[in-house]
Amino acid sequence: MKRFIQNIKNIWRVTELRKRIILTLSLILVYRIGSFIIIPGVNYTALMNAQAAGDQNALETLLSLFSGGGFTNASIMALGIMPYISASIIMQLLGMAIPAVQKMQNEGESGRKQINNYTRLLTILICALQAPSYLSLYVSSKGAMPTDASSFWWTQAIIVLVAGAMFAVWLGERITDKGIGNGISLLITVGILARLPESFVAEIGMNESNLIKIIIEIVAFMVVVLATVLIVQGVRKVPLNTAKRVVGARSVEDSGARNYLPIKVNASGVMPIIFAQAIMTIPIMAFSSLNPNEGGFIQRALGDIYGFGYNLLLGVLIIIFTYFYTAIMINPQKISDDLKRSGAFIPGIRPGDETREYVDSLVSRITFPGSLFLAIIAVFPAVAHLAGVNDAFAMFFGGTSLLIMVGVVLDTLQQIESYLLNRHMDGLMEGTKIRGRRTQGELSGF
Repeated sequence: MKRFIQNIKNIWRVTELRKRIILTLSLILVYRIGSFIIIPGVNYTALMNAQAAGDQNALETLLSLFSGGGFTNASIMALGIMPYISASIIMQLLGMAIPAVQKMQNEGESGRKQINNYTRLLTILICALQAPSYLSLYVSSKGAMPTDASSFWWTQAIIVLVAGAMFAVWLGERITDKGIGNGISLLITVGILARLPESFVAEIGMNESNLIKIIIEIVAFMVVVLATVLIVQGVRKVPLNTAKRVVGARSVEDSGARNYLPIKVNASGVMPIIFAQAIMTIPIMAFSSLNPNEGGFIQRALGDIYGFGYNLLLGVLIIIFTYFYTAIMINPQKISDDLKRSGAFIPGIRPGDETREYVDSLVSRITFPGSLFLAIIAVFPAVAHLAGVNDAFAMFFGGTSLLIMVGVVLDTLQQIESYLLNRHMDGLMEGTKIRGRRTQGELSGF
């Protein structure tokens, strides 16, 4: 406890860090308030009555989880951040197929700004398509539509939903630029954490007379969290040798700790999970408007998020996106060139093309077990559901929600750690095995 209090004092002493944290918390509060502001004209009482009657499927529970309850509340931010995530996926896929987008990606900061502008425009288009579907498929099915819903009401409701989603994107971008952590991921995490206490209390209420089951669930939850932290923090250290350097008229060997090139087991972070989840909502929403006879096999397979078909496809998508995003994050050619310029080399591997091929093969081998583990964790809620855990709490029992929470929390802590270390203070993770900062022997810039 004494160490924790000292860490808080250290954070408060750093003026820039203090301002960034306060701004981040303020913008998160605005986002949370927005998730409780109901779309004008919607019958909120009817929505609550439908939820109390248990009229909510697993897909609605999942979408509500990522929007912090905004989806089921029919709030102005009911669409949440997911349209922006979908637009980002499309832009990155276009970057692999369209030369013009590839050119923008290689133009540095100016190209990034252009891509961001196109992503925002695409987000507006996706929101404009999703908003009518949300109103007709969800709000109307709960009997919460206004009795005299005119064309004017539909128009203003769609505009409100689109504006709410874009406002959430703006909040996320402000957090990234002026606050602490990745704003978009942080808003998703806050929405997930907001549902955790309610879900846990509901699980306790279902098993009041079975204390042993509750204890087993808590222990299993902690084990899954520990395993997730290990895979997120896992690093393969590739040893490096450095050339002699000239000091005056002499050439001397570099002294100090041995250098190494760190390659993370999960270099892509939480993005494959978010991407896969966003993609999975597209066929589900497309077939949700059909009745079971018209939807056929696809509707039955993908309509149940605890079913085999849904989880199999989700796991495959996570593995694919892990390789895809890792290829974007790690460039073996750039690593090879940077090592050559700095006079460092991997023992037994020649600089240049041989180093590039070695790094490429090493990243491919490391990525496979990492992606497989992400897929296993992502489908773990289905296992928890089969074990008798209620739907709401099963979402946290592994799965997308846990991976996002662990990844985002660790990333935010690492940024705070960097601010503290830059001020020559003990970091939050001093004395732990969490890699929140670069050690002396770790080369930067790769």
